Amino acid sequence: MNEYRKEIMRNVYLTVLPARKFKTGCLSAQFVTALGRETASYNALLPAVLSRGTMRYPDMESLSAAMDTLYGTTVTPTVRKNAERQCVGFVAGCIDDRFALGGEKLLEPMAALVGELFLDPVTRGGRYLREYVDSEKTNLTDSIRAIRNDKRDWANLRLLQEMCAHEPYGVSRLGDEESVQKITNHTLYRHGQQLMSTARLELLYCGSADVQRVEEAALQAFAALPRGEMEELPEAQIIAAPQSPRFVTEEMEVTQGKLTMGFRCGSDDAPAMVLANLLFGGSSNSKLFLNVREKLSLCYYASSAYARSKKILTVSSGIEPKDYDRTLDEILHQLRQVQEGQWEPWELDGARSTALNSLRSVADSQSALENFYMSRAAVDQRETPEELMQSLQAVTPERICEAAESIQLDTVYFLRGKEAAQ
Repeated sequence: MNEYRKEIMRNVYLTVLPARKFKTGCLSAQFVTALGRETASYNALLPAVLSRGTMRYPDMESLSAAMDTLYGTTVTPTVRKNAERQCVGFVAGCIDDRFALGGEKLLEPMAALVGELFLDPVTRGGRYLREYVDSEKTNLTDSIRAIRNDKRDWANLRLLQEMCAHEPYGVSRLGDEESVQKITNHTLYRHGQQLMSTARLELLYCGSADVQRVEEAALQAFAALPRGEMEELPEAQIIAAPQSPRFVTEEMEVTQGKLTMGFRCGSDDAPAMVLANLLFGGSSNSKLFLNVREKLSLCYYASSAYARSKKILTVSSGIEPKDYDRTLDEILHQLRQVQEGQWEPWELDGARSTALNSLRSVADSQSALENFYMSRAAVDQRETPEELMQSLQAVTPERICEAAESIQLDTVYFLRGKEAAQ
C-alpha cells in the first residue's frame, strides 16, 4: 500500500493510505503525549468527555442527529499506550463518497466534526460541563475496575506494575481510580487546552479521496489548533534484567492461579525476536501451547507476547496453584529450547507463516490499518507491513537463536486464591 506522509502544520502529521477497496472512509486523529502517573487518567478521560458534544451540538441527541445526516458517521473515543507514550483522540468513519446517494462530499464534514469535538467542545463558564465530566469519570472508574475483575488482565497489569515500577510503562493506559476521583471539570479543561497546544497530532486517513483533498480537509478542520511550546516525547526506556529475578505473590478470591512472567530482551533484531516469541508462546503451534498446555496439561492456557518498542516479553498462564513450581520450570525449559534452536522445521515454518499472515491481513481492514500505522507513528517507526514481511522472510534460525539468547527473566508474578495459601 502506498503511504503518503507530510507535516501539514507545526507538529501535525498527516498520513494518507489510498484505498478504493473499502466502502467507508476512516479518519483518525490522535494526540501523542508522554505517559505518566499524573496525567494518564486525565488523558483517558478527555476524549470521552469531548465526545459528549460541541457548542453547535451540545448534547448526545443533537450530536447523533448531526452524524445521522452524514449517513451514520461514527466517532469513537480512543486511548492507547505505546511504550512510554499515550495516544488519545478519535477514530471517525463514514461511507465513502462514491456511495452517497446524492453525490455528497462526506470527508470534509466528517473531518470538520472531528476538529470541532477537539477545538470547540461544549463548555460553560470556561470549563467542561460538570455533569459530563462526572458521568464519564464514573464510566472510566468502571473500566478500571473491570480490569481487576478479569483476573487474567489483572495479573498481566500487576506484572508490568511490578516489573516496570520505576518506568512510565508500568502505568495503565487508563490511569488509576484515585487519580480519576481527583479530576474536576476545571482541571480537565486546563489539561485539555495544554495537551492540544503542546502535543504532537497524528492524523490518518484511509479511503478513496485524493491526497490533496484530504490535506485541505485536515487543514481546514484543525486551522484553529493552538500551537505552543512543543512537548518533547520520551524515548522508550530499555532496561536490563536484574541479576536475580523478582518473585511476587498476591492473593485474591480466585479459583485458578494466574502465573505471569516478564523478561527483558537485549536484542535489536526485531524480526528475529518476533519469530522467537511465536516459537516460544505466541501462536497455537508454539512450545508453550503444545507442550506445557497440551502435552503436560500443566495449565489452562499459556501464551507469550513481545512488546517490540520496550523489548519486553511476557508470559501469561492459568494454573492450579499446586503446579506452580512445575509450570514455572517447564516454561523456562521451553524458552531454553528456543534459545538452543531445539525446534523442528515445521515449527519455524508455522511461526513464520503466522507472522506473515497477520501482516497480510492488515490490508483487509481499515481498523487494522489505522491501528498498525498509528501504533508505528506513535513510537516513530516507519516500516510498512510489506517491509516487515520482507524482514521476516530473511530471518535465519541462527538469528533467532542469537536473539532468543538475549531473553532474561526479570519478574515473576503469581496470583493465587486465599484458600491455596492456607
